[in-house]
Amino acid sequence: MSDNQNTRIYGILVTVLLLLAAGLGFFFWQKSKNYLIENQKIEAERQQLETTKINLEAQLDSLAADYSNLRTENENLQGKITSTAALIAQKEAQIQQIKSTSAKDIQSLRDQIVSLEKTKIEYETIIAALRTENEDLKKENSRLTGENAQLKGANTELSGQVQDLAKQLEDQIRKTQSASFKATSFRVELERRNDKLTTKARRAREIFVSFDLADVPQTYQGQQKLYLVITDEKGTPIVSTTAQKTTVYPPSGPVEVTAQQVKDVVLENTQRLSFNYKFDERLKSGNYVVAIYCEKGLLGASSFRLA
Repeated sequence: MSDNQNTRIYGILVTVLLLLAAGLGFFFWQKSKNYLIENQKIEAERQQLETTKINLEAQLDSLAADYSNLRTENENLQGKITSTAALIAQKEAQIQQIKSTSAKDIQSLRDQIVSLEKTKIEYETIIAALRTENEDLKKENSRLTGENAQLKGANTELSGQVQDLAKQLEDQIRKTQSASFKATSFRVELERRNDKLTTKARRAREIFVSFDLADVPQTYQGQQKLYLVITDEKGTPIVSTTAQKTTVYPPSGPVEVTAQQVKDVVLENTQRLSFNYKFDERLKSGNYVVAIYCEKGLLGASSFRLA
């Protein structure tokens, strides 16, 4: 009787152990199955995020090309790029960093995509504003062209010859004295006492010259002197008590210039610079050439006329 009881007890224990083993086996199998499914979902999401990242990078490359074209058009229209050039350069650096950085986990990938989407929106906003400015400049240039066409009939042959002379002087300066890098978005504005623009010689009190320096070679970055030079159409410097003679060294050879204003700057890869100069004497009516030099030659030049 005792043996039968022992046998029954052993049988029950074996059965319980088998059931327990089966239960544990089913539990771990289910857990393994769920883990596999979760991994598949994560991998699918990763692949989708990678595809989204690649598409965003391609879209940003396209937007960068659009911005470059619009910027060139803006410069040709004599527009003001101002802070957008530096901002775009900053965004480009961020994009390149994201492109070159592999996401360690799916959250990092999500963060990269959020950053790219934000950059895309900022790009599109800047491009839309620049496109609008270009359209406005085209309309303004068209209006000015129409006005110039009407004024041409009133100009004398001598006035036309003098204007050509100033333009020839500007072109000659550009050809023979250019530095290894140049200013873009070069803009010259004449102001009277109330800070309003003018083209009248008797009202002109000061001149404002602004420009962008982009992609400055590493060897030219750092401490530099910039020189503002203003001459009449014959190349004679305007009167200035602060005039300073100096020699610059463009690739074509040393050139002596007389600068009305000298500014110490620290050149960087990309920046916006300007000169604001008050005339010692009122300028006479006529044509003038304004040029900006660094120690390595001419950065930019433009001619203007005062009536």
